[in-house]
Amino acid sequence: MSQITILPPPVTPGPGPVQTITGDVGGAVSADGTSTIYLVTGPGLTSTGVPVNNTIIFTLDGLTQATAQTIGAVTADIITINLGAVPTTWIVEAKIVGFEATTPAGCGYNLIGVARTNGVVGTLVSAQDKYNAEEATLLPGDANFVVVGNSAIIRVLGTIGLTINWKATTVQMGV
Repeated sequence: MSQITILPPPVTPGPGPVQTITGDVGGAVSADGTSTIYLVTGPGLTSTGVPVNNTIIFTLDGLTQATAQTIGAVTADIITINLGAVPTTWIVEAKIVGFEATTPAGCGYNLIGVARTNGVVGTLVSAQDKYNAEEATLLPGDANFVVVGNSAIIRVLGTIGLTINWKATTVQMGV
């Protein structure tokens, strides 16, 4: 659980005490009788306080985002997930989007893959579940969930003669 505490006014001039905090939705929240405002995260969320710039950052546990570019029919590993040194089974859901500006043309993929590690070597548990939507120009391109060594990888394949900008987001969970 995160919390904000209002400190007594500083001896030297500085920022004033926090009176309220307003989130993306809902109303302003005031401090309680002990000058505290609690920030409570839900399942799968982590809040991180960064005192140096008066910021609290909320992140989704297991979320990774990255970009890549392919020029021609080459592969690029957008996201690489280390499967760890402890035997674990992982499920990874990936959303990948690609854009080629010259034509222009776009593509999108949703992948679900399961990998297991013994702590040294990873294994693809079964074939990935895949949804793809591609404009005709980008049909030769692709996106896949692969396991290499002890890593799960989101790998994309470009198209001959085209430059494709890729973006991927994964959410992974292991037990």
